[in-house]
Amino acid sequence: MLPETHLIVGKLVGIYGIKGWIKVISYTDPLENILSYKPWLLNDKGHWREIVLLQGKRHGKGLIVQLAGYETPETARLLLGMEIAINRSQLPTLPPGEYYWMDLEGMTVINQANITLGQVTEVLATGANDVLVIQGEKRHLVPFLKDQTILAVDMENKLISVEWDADF
Repeated sequence: MLPETHLIVGKLVGIYGIKGWIKVISYTDPLENILSYKPWLLNDKGHWREIVLLQGKRHGKGLIVQLAGYETPETARLLLGMEIAINRSQLPTLPPGEYYWMDLEGMTVINQANITLGQVTEVLATGANDVLVIQGEKRHLVPFLKDQTILAVDMENKLISVEWDADF
């Protein structure tokens, strides 16, 4: 279980070379941003523990890292499949009116007719615009377009107001 104070930012997925380098899938944008967060937290059989990032760099279309205490392929292999998290407190503070996607998840969504559509279960990046996935009596996919489909985001009351027909 992920504590509310943590945020998953990547995963360790493969061995690279003979010095314990590990391939990383980064969920940050750009990919290299994951390297700026220290310390990393790894989920080791349900227990989160800190690990020191010795070095990391871009390699091809991905990233590779070397972690303290895991400088051989044999020891690095023990970490494969582990998720990488950071403390939420490591994230930059956002200006008023901006929020992280993860803060939208779980919020209640209502439309202009004051009909509750459901709760945000995830936010999808589609390339053209982000999309709120809302689960209620039915599933809604609402484009995240401020002042068009998204009328207001009330972080304090965990409420999103949308211009969206309940039958869509």
